[in-house]
Amino acid sequence: MKKILFVTFLFLTFISYAQQAYYNNVDLTKSDLELKEELATKTIAAHTNILSYGWDALKATDVNPQNSSEVLLIYGYSASGTTARTRGINENGGGSNDWNREHTYAKSLGNPNLGTSGPGADAHHLRPSDVGFNSQRGNYKFVEGSGNAGNTSGGWYPGDEWKGDVARMMMYMYIRYGNQCKPSGVGIGNNANANDDMIDLFLKWNVEDPVSDFERQRNTYHDSNETYAQGNRNPFIDNAYLATRIWGGDAAIDSWGLYVTADDEAPTVPTNIALSNITTTTIDVSWTASTDNEAVTKYEVFVNGNLNGNTSATNYSITNLTPNTAYNITVLAKDIANNQSAQSSAVSGTTLADTVAPSIPTNITITNQAGTSFKVNWAASTDNSGVASYDIFVNDIFNGNSTSTSYTVTDLTISTTYSITLLAKDAANNSSAKSTSVNGATTDGTSDVSELFFSEYIEGSGYNKALEIVNLTSNNIDLSHYTIKRQSGGTWESPLQLVGTILVNDVYVIINSQSTNQDILREQDLAVANVTPMTFNGDDRIGLFKNDVLIDIIGDLDGTDEFALDVTLRRNSDTKGPTTDYNEQRDWSYYAVNTTNDIGNFNGALSVSNNNFLGTFKMYPNPTNGNFVNIETVSDTEVIIYNALGKVVQTTRITSNKNNIDISNLSKGIYFVKLAIDKKLITQKLIRN
Repeated sequence: MKKILFVTFLFLTFISYAQQAYYNNVDLTKSDLELKEELATKTIAAHTNILSYGWDALKATDVNPQNSSEVLLIYGYSASGTTARTRGINENGGGSNDWNREHTYAKSLGNPNLGTSGPGADAHHLRPSDVGFNSQRGNYKFVEGSGNAGNTSGGWYPGDEWKGDVARMMMYMYIRYGNQCKPSGVGIGNNANANDDMIDLFLKWNVEDPVSDFERQRNTYHDSNETYAQGNRNPFIDNAYLATRIWGGDAAIDSWGLYVTADDEAPTVPTNIALSNITTTTIDVSWTASTDNEAVTKYEVFVNGNLNGNTSATNYSITNLTPNTAYNITVLAKDIANNQSAQSSAVSGTTLADTVAPSIPTNITITNQAGTSFKVNWAASTDNSGVASYDIFVNDIFNGNSTSTSYTVTDLTISTTYSITLLAKDAANNSSAKSTSVNGATTDGTSDVSELFFSEYIEGSGYNKALEIVNLTSNNIDLSHYTIKRQSGGTWESPLQLVGTILVNDVYVIINSQSTNQDILREQDLAVANVTPMTFNGDDRIGLFKNDVLIDIIGDLDGTDEFALDVTLRRNSDTKGPTTDYNEQRDWSYYAVNTTNDIGNFNGALSVSNNNFLGTFKMYPNPTNGNFVNIETVSDTEVIIYNALGKVVQTTRITSNKNNIDISNLSKGIYFVKLAIDKKLITQKLIRN
């Protein structure tokens, strides 16, 4: 075992010297979609300089190697005119003899539209192009062809000279921006991997048109300290074979010599397959390590002849099995060159029989009451094999089931009380007893709220951004009529189309898909790549539009100040509808950065108009450029001041005899003042100029 580990260490050391140091923290021994995920993680993390939609990056990266006063034009192949290969470096603009910026992944083909920020400004897929030729391409999808670039078969062929460049740019956009930039959305071809959206067209072009020195020039620039360098690389330019290793197809050139080598020796077959820790739904497998002339990089585990997963270790846990069922388990070994052993001898194991029923659901509550519906919520049951689902009964009649701990009962009668019970089931179909009944009542079907509105705004650190919309009307609402836009610099940008239906008294959460906050990720109804509008900062206004008419806004219309930088905003509970008249003090309560515990619910912050304590609360002057702030309340209270990061910076107590606070030690910025009286809390924003 020690010898094998030593050989593996030497092999991995070799890998680290076989390619740029940029990839030292990427596990290049992985393959298939696991390798794709490794490269995506690296590409996103290394993209530290988010460029604006300008010209300078292209003037720096696309210089003609034979003439520094020119840029190379993508799709071009002739000496002059529309199809020219070069143009003067400063002849950029919209004129007929100019070059402009070609989005090789056409903006309108992105889902949502790429716009001119984020993916729309990513220099790895922006290329100089003749204005006329760019217009001819338009938003045509890429199709197979031959010879020079142009329209063909209802699509656009980039030309023999450029098709490899295009393929590798599309691969980059896919791992960088995910489903917003699917290869199947920009090219016409067959699916290359049943579990992914790569198409065979780009894999073919990647092989037929190898990486050029010009592509390497662009890649090297972006992995530098230059002003317009993004910080990340296109891995498929560094090694085109990475695409082959992920998505298959004919082998591209392995420029690192890691995968396509003279090594044709397969590892030995794994031996001593052993099963342990068998439960009703899991089996642990272990084996003796295989040997190889280079090194074993992974093992694949098969259940009843079907691949279940892989690991670089010599043990693996098989999960999600069926109780009281026999399984045949085999293992094979692979090396970096993808040589594989035969499968091991099969070992049989039977999961345990499950005769234990789940616990009875408890803590049943009724929320989101409306004229013809309400929502049932409960605490999760427990089970030795795991709870599979819950059955919900209305007046002892089965109504439906749920795999989560909530369920919306619909098609009810207004102003009527119903008896609600439920039971839990496991995978073996063992059922708990029914729960204690709880009454749920519908309303009279009337509501003084007639429209959707924003209920929460999270502008957290990094990509932790989320928007919540609530439906307090009397009807379920089709979201196809609604969009969200970001206003930056006084201009409304590309809309985000909402999808689905929002039920009565329910919320709809839109998040930045690159968020790392578990609260945000858990509550998402719509995840949007790191593009507008989900790239808002403290000085961007966010608007809710219905049929392209603004109905609700976060931030004053056409404002420019940083009104909500690094904060969470929650709509006060007395809000009865949307408004385009943004009023912080009237409608919103502020919380420190990364406060996410209430996302997915509209319970409301304390309302000034509905709470006696808040109705008598005053803090002034605010904003202030002085050293003192005055707080008036009807009772003595403790005051805690937090900075925008949620750190306590000052605590004090105010009384009827001392109601001013010395804030001379606070620097300019946004703070949050929290007060507590009779177990009630209020948090208000304080701005020190």
